[in-house]
Amino acid sequence: MLKKRISNFIGLGCITLMFAACLPSLVRKNENKNVPSSYNSSKDTVNSAPVSWKEFFKDSNLVALIETAVNNNQSLKMIEQEIIVAQQEIRARKGKYLPFLSVMAGAGGDKEGRYTRLGALDANQDIVSGQSTPNFLPDYLLAANVSWQVDIWKQLRNAKTSAVKRWLASVEGRKFMQTKIVAEIAYNYYELMALDNQLAILQANIAIQKNALNIVTLQKAAGQVTELAVLRFQAEVTKNQSRQYYIQQRIIEAQNRINFLAGRFPQPVQRNSQSFAQLAPDSVYMGIPSQLLENRKDIKEAEQQLLAYKLDVKVAKANFYPVFNITGGIGYDAFNAKYLFTTPESMLFNLAGSLVAPLVNRNAIKAMYVSANAKQIEAVYNYERTILMAYTEVANQQANINNLANSFNYKSQQVDALNHSINISINLFKSAQADYVEVLLTQRDALESKIELIETKKQQLNAMVSMYQALGGGW
Repeated sequence: MLKKRISNFIGLGCITLMFAACLPSLVRKNENKNVPSSYNSSKDTVNSAPVSWKEFFKDSNLVALIETAVNNNQSLKMIEQEIIVAQQEIRARKGKYLPFLSVMAGAGGDKEGRYTRLGALDANQDIVSGQSTPNFLPDYLLAANVSWQVDIWKQLRNAKTSAVKRWLASVEGRKFMQTKIVAEIAYNYYELMALDNQLAILQANIAIQKNALNIVTLQKAAGQVTELAVLRFQAEVTKNQSRQYYIQQRIIEAQNRINFLAGRFPQPVQRNSQSFAQLAPDSVYMGIPSQLLENRKDIKEAEQQLLAYKLDVKVAKANFYPVFNITGGIGYDAFNAKYLFTTPESMLFNLAGSLVAPLVNRNAIKAMYVSANAKQIEAVYNYERTILMAYTEVANQQANINNLANSFNYKSQQVDALNHSINISINLFKSAQADYVEVLLTQRDALESKIELIETKKQQLNAMVSMYQALGGGW
């Protein structure tokens, strides 16, 4: 008996080697996880990514908006359903490598013709009514059947594990989507506050220009200036009055973008725009690049997808090997219900095993194998690209934060100088020491510098949010 078993295993091994020898050669590629050791020689491991968005953002109105978006955003809800689908895929694949058991019950009957072979046999045996003509013969059946594909090559288990990795990827994908939504809410919230301040600056500037227009109008009446000066000042006022409506439209659109991200219909967005000018960007700590591999959820998603594709290659490779199936059944079958459970006369059972392997025309299997390997290599490149993109985003935002800080300082000095020059230009104009063009240009430059300063402040706050997102925070 032992020799027979050994010979069976040797035979199975020889068959396996024979089929394995026919595998097509493939190009292999392993992922590269190496990243630079630091950002600009900094070895500080303190990282802002693990900080919750509820702690990172200090504005209570902004926190409330983000919380609403996290709970109601339709994109996040859709991804949650994709996660459920991935969970059910795991359940389905897990069931495939377990035995399948089915129960069958049935009743029927037939009547053979007298001059058929079976009809003549029934008539001669006279087992039902003693007559020579076959009658209707009932048939009652109750049985249980079992089938099981023995997972010798771990094909089914690898398929299940692949489904697990895709489920984990979808979970990481949901976190990455939340990170993006948190950042989008913050971007639009700061833009909304900036627009409010730009509108207030514009309205204050219109008041200054109206005052200058009144002065010019009086001087024209006194014959000190011409109609041209009055028209130039009047045109500047009306230009800025028209500009108000452009900003108001942008405010409406910014509010509606926030409401859309929050999963609700358009409505006013609560904010305290008066404090915008005093907002200071918080410090964001970058840590070291290797922390991106854990903190960035798009990297984790790409990693899980890569692991799934690696397992898919193993699954496709197993298609070249023989499949061992075991089938069996047991039950009762009788022509009369009262004999149905008579043992052993009405009992039936069967047991069989089969070894099936592809031999001729295996092009489809080879194509699936080569395709699975190509998808794995594609996943490797995607994983490496995601790491490179993450590092680049952090490096860009680091430089952006530093450059915006320097730009803001110089723009602040410009605004202070131009604010002071407005009063000087008006006083000089009143005393006929400056013409109206200098007053107009000074007011125009002061207005643009104030609006640019607000824009730079918004960019500073957005850069802080972008760095937080680039590091992997916000999920």
